[in-house]
Amino acid sequence: MTAHRQSWPALLLSLMMVMVPALGVPGEEFLQDSFKSMLVSFFALAAAFVFFWEQRRQEVTICLHRLLWLPLGLMTYALGSMAWSHAYLGGVEAIRWFVFSVILFIGMNTLTLARVTQLAWGIHLGAAIASLWAVLQFWIDFRLFPQGPNPASTFVNRNIFAEFIVCTVPFSTLLLSRVREKASVFLLTFSLGFNIVALLMTGTRSALVGLLVLAVLLPGIVFLYAKQFVSNGWRVGHCVAIVALLIATVWGLGSIDTANPKMIAESGRGDAIDRALKRTFSMAKSEEYSQGSFSVRTLMWKATGRMILGNPVTGVGAGAWEVQAPLYQQAGSQIETDYYAHNEILQLVAEYGLAGWLFLVCLVSYLLWAAYETWSDETREGKQEAPLRALTLASLIVFLLVSNAGFAWRMATTGALFALSLSILAASDIRLARGRSMLSRSVPFKARYARWALSAIALCTAVAVSISQQAIECEGKLVRAIRMALTISQSGNPNDPRWEKAKTEMLQLMREGIAINPHYRKLTPMAADAMASWGDWENATWIWESVLESRPHVVVMLANVARGHMQSGDLQKAQEYLNRAKNLQSTAPTLSALEVMLWSRTGRDQEAILLAKEMLKAGIIDYDLIQAAYFLGLRNRDPELAIHALQLQIKMWPTQAIDGWLKLGNIYDSAEARDESKALQAYQAALDATPPPYKNAILARIPPGYQANVK
Repeated sequence: MTAHRQSWPALLLSLMMVMVPALGVPGEEFLQDSFKSMLVSFFALAAAFVFFWEQRRQEVTICLHRLLWLPLGLMTYALGSMAWSHAYLGGVEAIRWFVFSVILFIGMNTLTLARVTQLAWGIHLGAAIASLWAVLQFWIDFRLFPQGPNPASTFVNRNIFAEFIVCTVPFSTLLLSRVREKASVFLLTFSLGFNIVALLMTGTRSALVGLLVLAVLLPGIVFLYAKQFVSNGWRVGHCVAIVALLIATVWGLGSIDTANPKMIAESGRGDAIDRALKRTFSMAKSEEYSQGSFSVRTLMWKATGRMILGNPVTGVGAGAWEVQAPLYQQAGSQIETDYYAHNEILQLVAEYGLAGWLFLVCLVSYLLWAAYETWSDETREGKQEAPLRALTLASLIVFLLVSNAGFAWRMATTGALFALSLSILAASDIRLARGRSMLSRSVPFKARYARWALSAIALCTAVAVSISQQAIECEGKLVRAIRMALTISQSGNPNDPRWEKAKTEMLQLMREGIAINPHYRKLTPMAADAMASWGDWENATWIWESVLESRPHVVVMLANVARGHMQSGDLQKAQEYLNRAKNLQSTAPTLSALEVMLWSRTGRDQEAILLAKEMLKAGIIDYDLIQAAYFLGLRNRDPELAIHALQLQIKMWPTQAIDGWLKLGNIYDSAEARDESKALQAYQAALDATPPPYKNAILARIPPGYQANVK
């Protein structure tokens, strides 16, 4: 293949790394990672189409590296697991590894030394633009892109953004070694410092640890291969000036305080450096491992470990971690609301079994071999390739590090960077064919093969367009429905007749969205929860049940469906779902509260009273449990239980304190718990908690014998 023919696919890969991190969806009706996944897929397919288009009329030679078998092997396993595990999630995983394989294949066949520099520019520019959004979010509360915890740039999740940025730092360093113009070098250094400041603003601890690792690795690589860098015109004075500018940029920009109200509420007013130091030092606090995010992740990792032990050969199926995780969580824990194990290594082995182990062993073995070859190759070509290989390996080391506390493999931007990093090493192996023929080989490629490949890519593109169109339509409908449901529930009067038209439209959008894709359990329960809050248990229940068809082991969802059937009067179905939930988590407080409510409706009052007292004594606070305990106390003339329940309601739900004080006064005024002094105190407390315009209405609800004595 001619150099010209190879240039366009490489250019598309470079452009991909600019556009994917830099662009985001300004509204909430399309998920950011869905958008980024679409971009990566279409760029990869476009690069593949251009690659084979240039070969459609002649026989050429293509290069294959054994690394390509790693993602292809996982793709094959994912396709097979669709037959016996979760078909939808297995299909998603197969597509992910297919796109990964395409990027890896195109990269190993097109990335020359010069084009790697072009790719590095793409990576750096994408990181710089994404960092610009994050910095604006930190400094001035820039709100163009919806996000969770700030600042998340275009990524929604700031941890994902930080993990991407830290992996780009070695490629920015590569650019510094290849740019000849001194002014460009200093501008590039400033932008690198700017990216680092954006990373510090996130406070993502795994990325900060990765940055510390790079602070050791990168100077060592620069020192080790100083001759190659000097050959581009570097002198000692230039190096000192570059380091000084980098430190000054990080120190200067990192010392500007945030003006973002959400960040001030989260951790107080402070700057990027202050936030990064606080978050880094928090890893030394013992409570972080008993109450903080590490404690939650430890629960997930332990559950994943049990999953691995329970399925050592086949795994649970590609993508099926979130489906099976509730079966392996320890008693009393609730990890089912998470979709990833927050450890890519563990999740890979848990889902793929021996295939996952084989992937990891081969990947680590290759990276160790590549590091050794880079270090020991004394040939002229080897020394020329060494800085590129060493810096790419540094990026991969940090990538694997952050993958132990997150899910970087599954996100579009970091996943694409992973594939490109491996393709850089594979292309380098192909160029340095001496001693590396065992890993790569050249294969004759006839013109008709290229035409077949173009037909396959056209088919894949059509499928990608169809999937993308469905995702846009489905997510748009579901998000609009959720926003309408939340608006109604937060209106203060959700059952007002004026909302009937909006409720009808909302339900129609939910039905249409679920019909397109019933597997969006991140979204659909939000609307169901809102419906339940205003008493529409019937519609809330069918939405929860649609989630259970895809994720049958989610205890919270099973409890919600049981509660919905109970509220609708179908006690038999309620008991069935409660039993399913208890088989998974027999000691979950939510289930015990639900059991109290169900027993109270099926004539098992004494058992319900005993369980309610036991739970309240243990300090288990649940709104429905407290309401059930109150009514059980009244119905069975157990004033002690009713009083305890009301006292907890007043304490935990202050907005219902007036109603609680009135009910408490009525109990103390009853024959079972006659205490006129306490009754008067309760009525007085109800009146004191009432705003002046409503005092007369509350006074009318107080028994006449007490009205003259309250003020």
